[in-house]
Amino acid sequence: MTSPLAAADHLGDREAFSAFLSRLRTDHAENGAAWENGTLDAFLEALEAWVADAPGWYGNHGQDLPPRGDWTFFARALAAARIYE
Repeated sequence: MTSPLAAADHLGDREAFSAFLSRLRTDHAENGAAWENGTLDAFLEALEAWVADAPGWYGNHGQDLPPRGDWTFFARALAAARIYE
């Protein structure tokens, strides 16, 4: 199973982020049984843990955590997905 986000990918705009989400959804449809966090609850728990540990992940990969990520946009997108049709 390959990641929908390659290590070299850089999402520079909203359209690229949307395309990534499409790849992620396709990966779940095709390989969801292989996902360790296949339920929404497990996925959100892992997302929470990864965001908290992100400085370590970036450091382990020789990168700096982006200082100015648009965290509000990401949070709004996740919250909106609860009710958006």
